[in-house]
Amino acid sequence: MTVLVTGGAGYIGSHMVHQLADAGEPVVVLDNLSTGFRFLIPGSVPFIAGSTGDRPLVNDIIAHYGVTAIVHFAASIVVPESVSDPLTYYGNNTMNTCALLDAAIKAGVRDFIFSSTAAVYGATEAGPIRENSPTAPLSPYGTSKLMAEIILHDAARAYGLRFVTLRYFNVAGADPKMRTGQATLTATHLIKVACETAIGKRPKMEIFGTDYPTPDGTCIRDYIHVSDLVDAHSSALAYLRNGGASATLNCGYGRGSSVIEVIDAVRRASGRDFPVEVSRRRPGDPPTLVANVERIHATLPWRPRFQNLDTIVTHALAWEKQLASRRKDAVS
Repeated sequence: MTVLVTGGAGYIGSHMVHQLADAGEPVVVLDNLSTGFRFLIPGSVPFIAGSTGDRPLVNDIIAHYGVTAIVHFAASIVVPESVSDPLTYYGNNTMNTCALLDAAIKAGVRDFIFSSTAAVYGATEAGPIRENSPTAPLSPYGTSKLMAEIILHDAARAYGLRFVTLRYFNVAGADPKMRTGQATLTATHLIKVACETAIGKRPKMEIFGTDYPTPDGTCIRDYIHVSDLVDAHSSALAYLRNGGASATLNCGYGRGSSVIEVIDAVRRASGRDFPVEVSRRRPGDPPTLVANVERIHATLPWRPRFQNLDTIVTHALAWEKQLASRRKDAVS
């Protein structure tokens, strides 16, 4: 009954590992540490450094640990980087997922949870996005994830695999117990960047475009607390184990906040003003991404606990302060 968590030393994956360990679930982590950190996961959890595209390694992990379910987080996720380096994204996000699925199916793993993204939708009309909305990604990142979704759907139909695909909207915040959080040095997540600027780690931050067709001209996103997101994964895992049919589900709160609203929330939480510069739009950024969440609530007994932007920002800011102190201690 062991759960394999790929990318388990990363931001969202490490939260999943802690939650599984807290619940007494046997868990094993596979991560190449390109953006993850070993210190983010419990020392008691088996850790293997490697790639999801390494089929012999994945075969050995599944056999050795008795893996019966996989939660697949491992991916490259930076939209602008995917535009400048698309082949890396298709290799890591699409081809490696195909390799992982092949190994899992041949080993008899039947339950698979896939970390997808709202970027599969691309530019959408105003209003919350439904799972059956047209998919027209604006970036290789979104396309690489959509291609992996298609592969997963076809594999499930052909080989009897059952899956839940969770299309994340904008994940933010940190473990309320401060055991893990976003630690990537080059992370581009808005709330993390704003928190880093608020504590002085960055001299300034940028707003990429103020001419979008939104109330204040900046992009609107549906921000979801990372702990609520991993709760959805745990709920999806229980759903599959109880015989639930394969499903693709949006994972958000169903309401959005603009870039300016996020910056204001960080200023409130930190009690500090900080420099913000306006730059041109970035390629691949749609004006608005907000989830329609009717399907996930109809499918899973998932009830978010942290549906408040100020709470998300408070946890993210506390983590950034702890992380800064940890890194300062490491070099002193």
